[in-house]
Amino acid sequence: MSEAIVTHPDFIKLTITSAVSSVASEKRFPSHITVRELKGKLEMITGASMDSMKIEIFNDQNKSIGKLSDDDAVLKNVLTSDVRLHVTDPSAVNFQDTSGVEKYEMSKDEYEKREDSVQAFKKRNKMGRFNPEVQAKLAAQAEENKERASKMSVGDRCEARTPKQPARRGEVMFVGEVEFKDGYWVGIKFDEPVGKHDGVVEGKRYFKCDNKYGAFCQPRFVEVGDFPPELDFSDDEI
Repeated sequence: MSEAIVTHPDFIKLTITSAVSSVASEKRFPSHITVRELKGKLEMITGASMDSMKIEIFNDQNKSIGKLSDDDAVLKNVLTSDVRLHVTDPSAVNFQDTSGVEKYEMSKDEYEKREDSVQAFKKRNKMGRFNPEVQAKLAAQAEENKERASKMSVGDRCEARTPKQPARRGEVMFVGEVEFKDGYWVGIKFDEPVGKHDGVVEGKRYFKCDNKYGAFCQPRFVEVGDFPPELDFSDDEI
């Protein structure tokens, strides 16, 4: 019986991840190059310095199976295709992490006083919400929302008819003014997971429900009345 001969492909396909980037990339490298030559290529991909980078090997189960520590080793002798190489560099700067960067925040009053802002430009040119016709329309909508909200109560059955979305039924859980938007809003717990949250918006809880069952709608898009939960007959036919 002849002895089996194992051959190496000309290229090795590797997934590259890095501690300084959240983006993974798939690359093909010549199988005959050394680890040091690979590091030179990874320097261009990850931004890590080839002289200080560390490379850890992970299999397709995301389990660490070793490290590339011998710079003179040839890739085809130490790697197989489809493994992941994770590159770290103690000397690298993570530009994606801005948690330690001091940020300048301008107050609303300061912004209102600026003459070179986008808002000031819109005011001068009567654009958007600074257009008298738009302002009149918004004022009418705000008055309609306030009036309709006064006729709604927590516990009412309702149907939300938001533009460009199908009608959704649920229960009124909140009626009133909120901190995240101007005017009056209706908090709804839908019968199905067709909402956006669990009653918490920007860190404040307005009502409780399961995640994706809650949403806020303008009162003018909500009807209250006899809207029982719709029965799902999808399993009755195939």
